[in-house]
Amino acid sequence: MRINIQFKDRVGIAHEILAVLARRGLNVVAVEVDPPHIYIDSPELLEFMLPSLQADCQSVRGVGEIKVLDVLPGIRRRLNLDTMMAVMEDPVLAIDASGHIVIANAAAASATRLSEAALCQQSLNQVLDDAGIQEELISCAFRLPSREVSLNGEPYFMDVTPVSEPQGMDLAQHGRSVGAVLTFHAPTRIGGRLHALQHSEGSGFHFIIGESEQIRALKTRAARVAVVDAPLLITGETGTGKELLAQACHGVSGRSNAPFLELNCAALPESLAESELFGYMSGAFTGAQRGGKPGLFEMADGGTVFLDEIGEMSLYLQAKLLRFLNDGKFRRIGSDKEVKVDVRIVSATHRNLRKMVQEGSFREDLFYRLNVLHLEMPALRERPDDILPLARHFIERACTQAQKPVCRLNAAACAALVSNHWPGNVRQLQNVVFRAITMSDQRVLDAADLDWAEGSITADVVKTDATENWDLSISAFERNLLETLYPQYPSSRKLAARLDTSHSMIATKLRKYGIPQKR
Repeated sequence: MRINIQFKDRVGIAHEILAVLARRGLNVVAVEVDPPHIYIDSPELLEFMLPSLQADCQSVRGVGEIKVLDVLPGIRRRLNLDTMMAVMEDPVLAIDASGHIVIANAAAASATRLSEAALCQQSLNQVLDDAGIQEELISCAFRLPSREVSLNGEPYFMDVTPVSEPQGMDLAQHGRSVGAVLTFHAPTRIGGRLHALQHSEGSGFHFIIGESEQIRALKTRAARVAVVDAPLLITGETGTGKELLAQACHGVSGRSNAPFLELNCAALPESLAESELFGYMSGAFTGAQRGGKPGLFEMADGGTVFLDEIGEMSLYLQAKLLRFLNDGKFRRIGSDKEVKVDVRIVSATHRNLRKMVQEGSFREDLFYRLNVLHLEMPALRERPDDILPLARHFIERACTQAQKPVCRLNAAACAALVSNHWPGNVRQLQNVVFRAITMSDQRVLDAADLDWAEGSITADVVKTDATENWDLSISAFERNLLETLYPQYPSSRKLAARLDTSHSMIATKLRKYGIPQKR
């Protein structure tokens, strides 16, 4: 039985309590003293003996109540620690002041291909491929910035946490370092954490808002394309949501449990974009992080890398990317060692890559490697039926962020939104809505509350009778707009070109409203 005896601390009291158990012939196999408690494990102590043991112990000055325990606190801590170490996916090593390993978890054993017991007979220098790390840790009192090291030939980022003995009775005050806990993060684990931080809301086609014919057709095609493990090229104007579509395709693919990492090829100069994609070795260039750094391809191993604005990539990087697409191999900057990973490339651009190929600014062979599968993200003006659902979605998000009651749009605001040309597409619509929510205190937004900033309504806005009936307001606006413009552009194709939208949508609307009227 395991018991907890409370006592008032004084010199010799623990010895007197143990003497009571010895006089009763009770063997003690473990003792933990943590004033005002002494924890005892005595296998021969049975429950019926507790009352008489309590009476005997009370003959010792300062002894209080005896309670039964399921496990001693120190053993509980050790069991919890062992379990925590066992379930950690990252390799962890604890070393003493001389650099010898005293604790290792299962992940460390797997990474080094040694048993936990064998690891605890090694020094850090015997385990790491990097010479001198152990001496450097000791010389700087185990306070070393994160750096890349090699375990059994594989790269890991090593985090160092010093272990210090408490100074005096205050456990919060640390004295000299007596060792350290080393945590090793594989590039794919880092990539997984980046993915989790950047996409905490998840991904999927339900995040693409819209029920227009164009969006329904896009989702159907994308669902088929997503499960095919081949390069995918997404084209469309700026602000249409190409990255959202790429995330959705990753989210329903066989790689959904692996990282989705992205790089905007237009946002970085060639040298930085190269190091972001392929990584670099220690000392590869001035300012390089000590120990090196893995690139997106290494961190996304098993997952997807999204290359946005691929049309802005330099010809030099295009050549390196083409080689990677051929065999999945690459070299870090400053390294002669080839790394092989399994990554799906999804790229996107608003530019005409075929025209760029003809002009010589984009490699033809790379274009065909990237364009195995293709999706076209429609412009917002081509799917006007989605404008108002998107606006309501952005209104709800903006009101939540601004901690305001959810606003709604009146008929005039709806008409203004639907009639806008939206050169900036969904991104521009989001900005307009966020500005309106930020600047207005009204519960009902009017057309005057919509600040178009640099954009303006390009279609002719036709006044309609103010009404709060949603369907009638939109229908009245559409009919008036088409009846006004049709005489100037007397065909569905000319009118579609004037409004910069699809011919099929205009033809459908003309039939719906009986324009032109038959005589």
